[in-house]
Amino acid sequence: MTANTRPGAIGALLFATAAWGSLFLIGKPVVAQLDPVWFTLARYTLATAVLALLVQFVGHEPWAKLRRHALRHSLVGLAGYGVFSIMVFHGLRLSLPSHGSVIMATMPFTTMALRWALDGQRPPLRALLGAALALTGVATVAHLLGPNGPVTGEVDARMLLGDAITLAGTLGWVLYTRAMARVPDHSPLEYTALTAIAALPGLAAVALMATLIGWADAPSAGLLLDLSPKLVYIALVPTVAAVLAFNAGVKRLGAPLGTLFLNMVPVSVIAVHAVMREAPQANEIAGAALVGLGLALTVWTPKAAPAARPQRAAALGAAPCTR
Repeated sequence: MTANTRPGAIGALLFATAAWGSLFLIGKPVVAQLDPVWFTLARYTLATAVLALLVQFVGHEPWAKLRRHALRHSLVGLAGYGVFSIMVFHGLRLSLPSHGSVIMATMPFTTMALRWALDGQRPPLRALLGAALALTGVATVAHLLGPNGPVTGEVDARMLLGDAITLAGTLGWVLYTRAMARVPDHSPLEYTALTAIAALPGLAAVALMATLIGWADAPSAGLLLDLSPKLVYIALVPTVAAVLAFNAGVKRLGAPLGTLFLNMVPVSVIAVHAVMREAPQANEIAGAALVGLGLALTVWTPKAAPAARPQRAAALGAAPCTR
């Protein structure tokens, strides 16, 4: 089963969201030591090296495609890899992984809204209801909703700022996902790799400029060496493997449906905690069930009504002339 089939595409998207759930848990302590700008550059330097090798041996004339779309790929890559990663992990520094995973779940709404506003394609009511149900489940998982309504408490301005930065950063990934439809001749691997290759010089320039003006601290070689096991995992699994799987799923199912699977990121965080022998709480179980129902409602495609039998169709047609 491959991502070219509908079940394969769904499986690829579930794998991607599970990997991104682990990214929030592993990335939180990493960006506490490594500035998000340099974290993004290190992450995508490693990932791009792997992607370049893969596209060289598996892609179909990838370098010709890169030359044709160099500017587009550079801008799209900076949006999807640079803006998204830098802002999300700046927000994660100030907030919590559970909040970041909840905010990622707003991207289906952003994607649907942009598609409706820019393309004039109104999503079906079933998709809207499924997205709303899944988002309710995500909010329940993260304690934003309780059994008696919204959870209240002391407002942490620092945390709210982090959440706002993360929310703004998600727009970069939405734009990156939408742009895939503009290059139908690209395979998921080619789109992932070529946008990363085109964006890497820009990511390096941003890191250097941010360091020169004092907005970011350059890491020492010792710090990078200490963090190398986590950076390698982040580069290979949540970055290369997950993005390839996500792009493959989106190419098969489309951006509006594909991004709905981002609602599974908080649920994957629960699964990781369960593996670490931390029993899920009642709100987490209830939220996961709502997410599953929302996805099932959205992914389910009603069967088309059977065609009328020829005899029945003839009977419903114009009456024959009797004259």
